[in-house]
Amino acid sequence: MPAVPSAHLLPDALRARFAKPPIWQPEVERETSFSTREPAPAAVLVPIVMRGPDVSQSTVLLTQRANHMATHSGQIAFPGGKVDPSDASRKATALREAQEEVGLDPHHVQVIGELPVYVTGTSFWVTPVVGLVSPEFKLSPNADEVQDVFEVPLEFLMNPAHHRRHAFEWQGARRQWFSMPYQEPRMTPDGQCDPVERFIWGATAAMLRNFYRFLVVNPAP
Repeated sequence: MPAVPSAHLLPDALRARFAKPPIWQPEVERETSFSTREPAPAAVLVPIVMRGPDVSQSTVLLTQRANHMATHSGQIAFPGGKVDPSDASRKATALREAQEEVGLDPHHVQVIGELPVYVTGTSFWVTPVVGLVSPEFKLSPNADEVQDVFEVPLEFLMNPAHHRRHAFEWQGARRQWFSMPYQEPRMTPDGQCDPVERFIWGATAAMLRNFYRFLVVNPAP
């Protein structure tokens, strides 16, 4: 499958895509359930940071969850969490959680749309809320929830050459999932390149795969 053209990843093109979405279907909608608790509505922010002098080097801001978290500990995720009764909308949930988890001020976020709900194996019904983030933000990660924060080029994530499909049998059921391993460039104190692998997988990779499908189907001329 083709990569999403670079021109379609620019902020104006993304705004136009959500303003007039195509007819499409998400590729992955739910995981095999391994939880007995009641479904819980949740929302995550898909924060697209407008990097580069002409905003053509946009990135996606991601977190690595703290190792002591009750669910999805240590995994790479979007900022987000459960819907609170006081939240006016899924957008409100995503913005509140992003501020609580990483200190991202909603003032820097322009929400441009939502992707279809994704159901995790832990019974979270997650709404991905897509937002454009101005690069002037300053973060203050909550150490109780977040171990690390990093960015991955949007162009890398929207290229299916970097998407891997996995399948295995677990508790009598066949489970399939995507991963998008990313080698984050890191320089050592002595000037050597020592990349760090960011293994994006599971629900986060699935929602990114759906975002890819949303952008690549019937691309605008």
